[in-house]
Amino acid sequence: MISLADSFAFLDNPSINWKYVTASLAVGKYLFESYVEYRQYKLYKKPFPPPSLKGKLTQETFDKSQAYSTAKSQLSFASRTLQLLQSLAYIKYDFLSVIWNQSGAILAKTTFLFPGFIRGVISQSIVFFAATQIISTVLSAPSSYYENFAVEDKYGFNKMSVATWISDILKEFTISFLLQAPFLALFLKLIDYYGDASLACGMILATFLQCLNLTLLPSVILPWFYTFTPLKDGKLKEAVETLAKKHKVPLEEIFVVDTSSRTAHSNAYLIGLPWSQKIVLYDNLIETSTIDEIVAILTHEIGHWKSNDTLKLLAASEATLFIMFSFFSAFIYNKSLYSSFGFNREHPTIIGFFLFYGIYGELQPVITFFIHSVAQNIEYRADYYAKSYGYGQVLGEALIKLEIQSLTAFHNDWLYSAYRHSHPTLVQRLASLDYVSDHKVPTDSKEIKKD
Repeated sequence: MISLADSFAFLDNPSINWKYVTASLAVGKYLFESYVEYRQYKLYKKPFPPPSLKGKLTQETFDKSQAYSTAKSQLSFASRTLQLLQSLAYIKYDFLSVIWNQSGAILAKTTFLFPGFIRGVISQSIVFFAATQIISTVLSAPSSYYENFAVEDKYGFNKMSVATWISDILKEFTISFLLQAPFLALFLKLIDYYGDASLACGMILATFLQCLNLTLLPSVILPWFYTFTPLKDGKLKEAVETLAKKHKVPLEEIFVVDTSSRTAHSNAYLIGLPWSQKIVLYDNLIETSTIDEIVAILTHEIGHWKSNDTLKLLAASEATLFIMFSFFSAFIYNKSLYSSFGFNREHPTIIGFFLFYGIYGELQPVITFFIHSVAQNIEYRADYYAKSYGYGQVLGEALIKLEIQSLTAFHNDWLYSAYRHSHPTLVQRLASLDYVSDHKVPTDSKEIKKD
């Protein structure tokens, strides 16, 4: 781990207005993202689909897609504006200091809940972390509610009740806190003992948490939200098992997940450890796709597994973590940064990280471009894998159908796509697959005849 503390020691300067710096970066990121969003927003006014998709979707479907994309873009703009105002309020009124002090008051009444070896600042840090997560969840709830019960509901995608929506929020908060709090406590304890030399351990802990999440996701986390049932015997199961055997996938089980209980969007994926894979099919994918199309989609997913793409994305993520923790070492003991936000006498590490991320996080667009570039190249290679086994045309039809069913934007600005999309656009993927078709792809389950 590279420590930049000495190189950036000049930044520990009382004359630097860190509030102004942080606010300026927040506004700068907001303006950049608004510009990117506006470039894409203009394309939602186009009256016709791209020439390469002519004849593959109806004008009615295209118009509906444009309207849906417009509604989502408007919501995104409103949400980002509110988030900016919240961030500026946090900066101006020293809310982090207020929450930290209130966390101390809460801790004074709940000290008995914490084991002796993490009492004091570490315990207060955990309470502070929980408080910030609760506040963040509450502040984001109105936007989430509107997205699900106004936008998604209007276009037929939302299948959740309000009770399910509330339940999911509570579950997400609980799981997130239970997974992250122990690692936070351990990281802060290491900082106490070893100072910034332990930042390398912080990166290792973050990596371990990511791997733990990948391990627990299929068997522990997702069943909190969805019901997984083994795929019933039949032609589809035979086709999937034959595919897995052909590509030497160590298949443990094939599951159908009831995503239709929450959304009309559909997908399929492989998940699990390298030596033990599970195939998961959305129930609405089975309802609206032919067996050949599902096999083509799964061949694409197997291409990811064959190329160890999960590990590649994890490696890219680790590179960004390395950069983040390296720069954090330059700010962890920056007293002028703490003082600017009302922490004159105490300098808790967790506060240092929040303050640091208020600066570093606003520079995330650079890293986002990098991660999405890696991810899009990975998708191209997985498409090529499916194409190499003769599924290019069928995969093309499946992609068109999925994009139509999801009312995906069919016109995409290059900058917006590079910044917002982890997958290439539909037009780009069809070109890569050399897809050619002179008929409209059916998207209604009544039109689809199972093999």
